[in-house]
Amino acid sequence: MKAILHKDILHELDRIEQEEQVRIVYACESGSRAWGFPSKDSDYDVRFIYVRPVEWYLSIFDHRDVIERPISNLLDINGWDLRKALNLFRKSNPPLLEWLQSPIPYYTKYSVARQIRSISPLTFSPKSCMYHYLNMAKGNYREYLQGERVKIKKYFYVLRPILACGWIEAYNTMPPMAFDDLVDALIPKNSELHNVIAHLLQRKKAGDELDYEPKLQPINDYLQERLAYFEGIALALGQGEGTRDELLDCLFRNALNEVWC
Repeated sequence: MKAILHKDILHELDRIEQEEQVRIVYACESGSRAWGFPSKDSDYDVRFIYVRPVEWYLSIFDHRDVIERPISNLLDINGWDLRKALNLFRKSNPPLLEWLQSPIPYYTKYSVARQIRSISPLTFSPKSCMYHYLNMAKGNYREYLQGERVKIKKYFYVLRPILACGWIEAYNTMPPMAFDDLVDALIPKNSELHNVIAHLLQRKKAGDELDYEPKLQPINDYLQERLAYFEGIALALGQGEGTRDELLDCLFRNALNEVWC
């Protein structure tokens, strides 16, 4: 299978611009590569924000506001229209907030992403974000980590959202993307749990086959306790102060002017 290079991703983004008649204002890596625990055969999860010509928005009809491409040669690429992105942003949408702080940006043009980041603290909702991560952790735990033998690589997809909940409780900010940063901040070093997680991470990065294996009891015990704990914590969290809708309207109009004028 052909390796994906940075230039291949840029080429695909350029092709999308030409085919869809849009302008991409920001693109980044959003999956396991950005989280810091990719396998050798992990997809490149490229996500982007785009704008269409002004006339597209001046319509009485609703139009499709996402662009998706079939997964091909490890490249999983799709994006959101800026108006959709801003509506999700005002609701403190965690996937979008993660995109904006991705450690692997592929494409940043115009000032849109920088402007959105500058007002992110105003829209951040601890309650909404914790519930997002908690529900993700609960779903993956229920589906993959039951029984004596489990799909062992799925531990990362429960650990990361649970650690994100811990970060929100501790710092009242959006969690960092990097899994290592979450582990270092929230799991005591040299503890049994830290050592088990570090060994599993080393295996995943080395490309070991992480299929069904006996469950890792220290991680299971930690996850069970944390899932129950954050169920109670989430109820007491605040929604955040929010941002004025007219500020987002202004940002949207400025973006259209910057891109097309």
